[in-house]
Amino acid sequence: MKYTQISKDLFINNRNNFIKHLKPGSVAVFNSNDILPTNADGVMPFRQNNDLFYLSGIDQEDTVLILFPDNANIQQREILFIKETNEHIAVWEGQKLTKKEAAEISGIETVYYTSQFDSFFNSLVPTSSIVYLNSNEHLRATKTIDTKDDRFIKTCKERFPLHHYERSAPIMEKLRVLKSDIEIDLIKHACGITRKTFLRLLKFIKPGVMEYEIEAEVLHEFLRNRSKGPAYQSIIASGENACILHYVDNDKVCKDGDLILLDVGAEYANYASDMTRTIPVNGKFTERQKDVYNAVLRVMKEAKKLLVPGNTITEYQKEIGTIMEGELIGLGLLNRTEVSKQDKEKPLYRKYFMHGTSHALGLDVHDVFDRKTPFKEGMVFTCEPGIYIREEKLGIRLENDILISSGEAIDLMGDIPIEIDEIEGIMNTKN
Repeated sequence: MKYTQISKDLFINNRNNFIKHLKPGSVAVFNSNDILPTNADGVMPFRQNNDLFYLSGIDQEDTVLILFPDNANIQQREILFIKETNEHIAVWEGQKLTKKEAAEISGIETVYYTSQFDSFFNSLVPTSSIVYLNSNEHLRATKTIDTKDDRFIKTCKERFPLHHYERSAPIMEKLRVLKSDIEIDLIKHACGITRKTFLRLLKFIKPGVMEYEIEAEVLHEFLRNRSKGPAYQSIIASGENACILHYVDNDKVCKDGDLILLDVGAEYANYASDMTRTIPVNGKFTERQKDVYNAVLRVMKEAKKLLVPGNTITEYQKEIGTIMEGELIGLGLLNRTEVSKQDKEKPLYRKYFMHGTSHALGLDVHDVFDRKTPFKEGMVFTCEPGIYIREEKLGIRLENDILISSGEAIDLMGDIPIEIDEIEGIMNTKN
């Protein structure tokens, strides 16, 4: 792992909080993600299952976690199974975690090899009454292949058809949305790497540079700061490309007079940051660009004030819509009379601002979150209003990561330049 080892206290506390939600006599199982193939003998880079990582800190394939808090054998209330190193693995891939190392990372004393999992599980389940199984229940998830958890659900129910089964996902959703101090520090660290990267880009971007060259600068700065890379695929969208919300081709030339939308965020220790800035390719905004930019910035500043305990994502978005309507009227994009007569189910501002203003952030960029849950202290959300004027080939989005606190929301990216004079000043200062 590139990142500094995380305190095992995080994972111990996470497990303790999880088992508080289990029914008596329950056993819960969490599986690592697969290493996915590409072509021939190629594979994708490994990315750990976030729920397993949250509970164990183990960032390695072929890992399984069993939690059985009511087990009569104290030593088997938490059992971690890890991949065993053999001679072939040692030569071709390098040493995997030892049992001692896995115990130090996770705080779990009982560690076995994954090859021993079946025999242990077969002996534990008959002494339990309920089995908690995990799956990806994110509202935006699309499943095209079976995960290890999916396959385990099938085999477990075939092996033990008379047991009662429960879902772990609703518990994990409740726990993961509230960030501990350690998690907040990890997200702050990711934000700090993203800040360094943006400052680098402000000095690098100029007319004639290719979008992919900018992406290369992003990757360079992320990796040199102990990040595995982007928390999501970087969006480097110049000119009219900025009106494509998830533009990732990043293959066009950046032209003099255009703006470039940079939606980039470093991950650190599997925790995400998520930033968007829109800057002038030549280092100077036009008056029209300034007007639209400042309109977006004003919406962002008002939106941050609404990220407070007790508010809900639905009410929050309604208020943002009203604020955005006023800005779009001021820019001459909407007519006040037409807005007063609009269908409330199809607000006119959606033509120019068609996405949500915020999403939860954590181990996932779009982190787990029940939209019916009121905002609470310890939640982290993005704040990302935008205005996209396709007829003007102009798209502007601004985005920071916000920690909800008992008082005023804390902007975790408050030290990243965002005001026009800041951006122009840095871009036009000679090295």
